[in-house]
Amino acid sequence: MKITTEQTEKLLKEKYSFSQLGFSMFLMRLKAQYAKDPSEATLQTCMNEINIFLQKFAAVMSKDLEIINNL
Repeated sequence: MKITTEQTEKLLKEKYSFSQLGFSMFLMRLKAQYAKDPSEATLQTCMNEINIFLQKFAAVMSKDLEIINNL
């Protein structure tokens, strides 16, 4: 699954509850990074990092992927 920049922006700006603690912590780091520099370049970097994370851990994130798909 690959997320879009629109989905990434929603993840970084809004509050969602995820079952995987590692993913939640990862998003907190990206949210802080995006809050410091809300540029298109930062958004693209965050999107790429999230896509890599999701690709690695998709097998254990089925509930969380449903939430992300509905963004």
